[in-house]
Amino acid sequence: MDFFTWVIITAGFGMAFGSLGTAIGQGLAVKSALEGVARNPGASGKILTTMMIGLAMVESLAIYVFVVSMIILFANPFKDVVLELVAG
Repeated sequence: MDFFTWVIITAGFGMAFGSLGTAIGQGLAVKSALEGVARNPGASGKILTTMMIGLAMVESLAIYVFVVSMIILFANPFKDVVLELVAG
């Protein structure tokens, strides 16, 4: 396989693992928030606000992984070095 095929595979696996971690984290956050609201319905406003802030923090992981994958795909800083190593 050539260098660009490895770049595509690496970016794909990065997005897959980043999305997997984000999905698990968001699922656990929503599960815990729903349990909290079920136990204490009066605190639903505070729980919802805290959950939304937490979901935004967890979602930032997926955005960072997406940005790094796009950098790997389109602006790979190591492209010239690797192509020189492969050629010579």
